Amino acid sequence: MWFVLALGSALFQVLRNMAMKHLGHVLDETINVWGRFVFLLPFASIGVLLLGYPEISGPLGMKPVGFAALSGTFWGLAFLFGITQNLGTLSLSKALHLSDISLVTALWKISLLFLVVWGYLALGETPSPMGLAGLTVSMVGVYLLNVNRSRVSFWAPLAALVEDPGQRWTVLAGLGYAVSVVLIKRMAQLSNPAWAVLAGYLLCSVLLTPYAVYRSGEYFRQVGANWKSFVAMGMFGTLSTWFGTTAYTMTVSAYVEAVKQVEVLFALAIGYLIFQEKARIKVIWAGALVILLGMVMLKLGG
Repeated sequence: MWFVLALGSALFQVLRNMAMKHLGHVLDETINVWGRFVFLLPFASIGVLLLGYPEISGPLGMKPVGFAALSGTFWGLAFLFGITQNLGTLSLSKALHLSDISLVTALWKISLLFLVVWGYLALGETPSPMGLAGLTVSMVGVYLLNVNRSRVSFWAPLAALVEDPGQRWTVLAGLGYAVSVVLIKRMAQLSNPAWAVLAGYLLCSVLLTPYAVYRSGEYFRQVGANWKSFVAMGMFGTLSTWFGTTAYTMTVSAYVEAVKQVEVLFALAIGYLIFQEKARIKVIWAGALVILLGMVMLKLGG
């Protein structure tokens, strides 16, 4: 079941990123991320009504999740999730604005390396030898994403991760995302996936709103004109996070992310058909497929 949920999470994640990329060219990155979090909340609230909330009992067959979901530990984790998710998502939005969606989606998979480390330190999750081999293969794929730069020097593709603004923001997004995955998994273990998603993104919205008003106040007037994109982003973001968080509670976090690497192929197709990224895809398709191979090896290692 977790495998199917991970596939669904990957698909909706690409659709969410597509909406983010569109809005990134219309508005600025801060209001883009603010809209993603705030417009996610109504859909996340529906999930709590359908799947349960943290009380002993409730109407309509709602499932109790226990008082752990109301504890200081839970809300402390939610606060940390709000910080890391804000940093990661702001970085991702910036990366999507600077680079092609296909490149960003593929390179973003470097977050899996960070997730393995954080998963081991915080949750005691340890990948198998086959999984570690898959991680090595995926890093080869990251190199191949920049193979066109290898004509300059052997180290040029690696240097691009630091020198190229779009790729630099993508790596930072991956780091923030990896930490937030560990946090929301623990929140879901203390409550349930629906409540963890609502509480986590409520904290994201509360923490980001003052900065969004300061940084991008003039763009709030344009939210209404772009409401369809904001609603789509919130809906796809909710579905992706629901499915992914539920899958995290069923197995090792890194294995869920391994299956979600099929997102790379979804992004290649969307980039080709919608954003006309034909030239760039010809350069990076080999690296994207190698990353996918590495993630399949990681899944098999599970």
